[in-house]
Amino acid sequence: MSGNTKTKQPVTREFQAEVKQLLDIVINSLYTDREIFLRELISNAADALEKLRYESLTNEDVYEKDLPLEISIELDDKEHTLTITDTGIGMTEDELVENLGTIAHSGSKDFLRNMAETVKKDVNLIGQFGVGFYSAFMVAKKVRVLTHSYRPDAEGYEWSSEGVGSYTIRPVENLLRGTKIILELKEDAYEFARKETIKRIINQYSSFVSFPILVEGEKVNTVQALWTKNKNEIKDEEYTEFYKFIANAFDEPYYRLHFSADAPISINAILFVPKDNFERAGFGRMETGVNLYCRKVLIQQHAESILPDWLRFIKGVVDSEEIPLNISRETMQDSALISKLRRVITGRVLKFLNEQAKNDPDKYAEFYRKFDKFLKEGATSDFGHRKDIVKLLRFESSKSEDGKFISLEEYTNRMKDDQKYIYYMNGPSREIIEAGPYLEMFRARDIEVIYTHEPIDDFLMTHLGEYEGKKLVSADQAELELPETEVKEVQQNANALDSDTTKSLADWLKQTLGDKVSEVKESKRLVESPAILLNSDELMTSSMQRVMQVVNKDYNTIGKKVLEINPNHELIKQLALLREKDEEFAKIAAEQIYDHTLISAGFIIDPRTMVERMYQILGRALKK
Repeated sequence: MSGNTKTKQPVTREFQAEVKQLLDIVINSLYTDREIFLRELISNAADALEKLRYESLTNEDVYEKDLPLEISIELDDKEHTLTITDTGIGMTEDELVENLGTIAHSGSKDFLRNMAETVKKDVNLIGQFGVGFYSAFMVAKKVRVLTHSYRPDAEGYEWSSEGVGSYTIRPVENLLRGTKIILELKEDAYEFARKETIKRIINQYSSFVSFPILVEGEKVNTVQALWTKNKNEIKDEEYTEFYKFIANAFDEPYYRLHFSADAPISINAILFVPKDNFERAGFGRMETGVNLYCRKVLIQQHAESILPDWLRFIKGVVDSEEIPLNISRETMQDSALISKLRRVITGRVLKFLNEQAKNDPDKYAEFYRKFDKFLKEGATSDFGHRKDIVKLLRFESSKSEDGKFISLEEYTNRMKDDQKYIYYMNGPSREIIEAGPYLEMFRARDIEVIYTHEPIDDFLMTHLGEYEGKKLVSADQAELELPETEVKEVQQNANALDSDTTKSLADWLKQTLGDKVSEVKESKRLVESPAILLNSDELMTSSMQRVMQVVNKDYNTIGKKVLEINPNHELIKQLALLREKDEEFAKIAAEQIYDHTLISAGFIIDPRTMVERMYQILGRALKK
């Protein structure tokens, strides 16, 4: 239709063939959530207002220039109608035909071609193709569009259709500038004429639209899109209120990160770390808390592809104008653009946390106590970012104050000159680790040992394998290579067992204990304790075996243990003598020593057998 032709009477036209096909797709199979229609119509209204605002900057001759730029929604629950009005740029008759009756844009043709070539039906936002308007027919049996262009010489028109095969255009007088869309709702869509329903949908999808959205005269979008503002212009209280809104929280965030980037991808983001880890508190697995926006319109709530799963505790908003509006959940997983977005945001989060750790170690330590498992999960699962995640890990150590953390970097900086390995020891607490026999030689040689307390820590250390070229080794391993440093406070007993007697006792103990141990030998690491149980399998530490023993009572935790004895200890010397005088009683004592090494290693043993044996030993001692 020519731009000079004006309709004086109602004219009914058939939809272009492609539009009929498009309507069928939109109404019957495109959207998985009918609520999306309101997001689409509000987005279209906001675009019209933005175009009008831009036009007003260069054109003084605008129809009804003083009209406020806003979107209003009126509802009639009795007549079952929803009306959405904007005071934007409006449309002429030709634009009505072009935008709503034909597919004049290649994007829409591409959309149809893509839909024909794929079986995917979960395209949740299609505004890029200019077809979001047709989503109204999912909930409306009839749609009327009343519009007046911003051009002073333009006339007003009404476009109406039942979304079947045709539409009607007729002239209308006395219309205000902008566009009014009236939806006559289907019977199964009457809920969309209720104020609370509409407010909820707007709060979910369109909270950050730049223009006021009024529902029955009440402004609904009261929260600003802070990520679009300069961080120097935002007060702390505004950040807190924004966090409470997007995270559905009641407290203040622990950390916040507000940044913008232009390369390699355009991003505006505000991210928060909450104060508490509800996953640790037993409230179930956290849901991804970052929402993805495009030009302030929600693309995906709780977007799982924006950050790796181990950063699921992060809350916030990411907005990128480069995200295609038609992106679906399937393509969110595969899109190269999304992958790039993910790399950039993850990198910024890691850089931010590293800066916090350096600038305020005490505050970071408090964060780490609550969220350490997420970082450990990342270090074992995210190979691409592992190097940066490892820098954020913190541990107690034999040279740190009680309750204070060190990094692996700090440990390596204080290593002995000839120290090849990083040593660690797992135990439920610092006190239990230090009370056991495993640190005796490390203390004697003044070698630092990292303390780990969670079962995941041994898996983490085994998985990492090394740090800066230094192998990570558990202190309970049978074969340890210690630096040749001066040994402190080790007094060799002049009455210690000689090597032949020690070897003979070790062989006897192996025969006595049988399959309970894989080997018995003289210890080069014990100072104060009589015996120690060590791992011969460096991939299966004691803490891992303790967990498996708890999970499975029948699990054989002792299969590859090495028993080391201390020839300087009085108990071992007396055992050697007892073996010659009373071998049967010596066997009872040997079993008791073995059980004590199990307890020192943190394993569960049958207390009934041990108690009965202890009574035998006490009875023998009391007879003397």
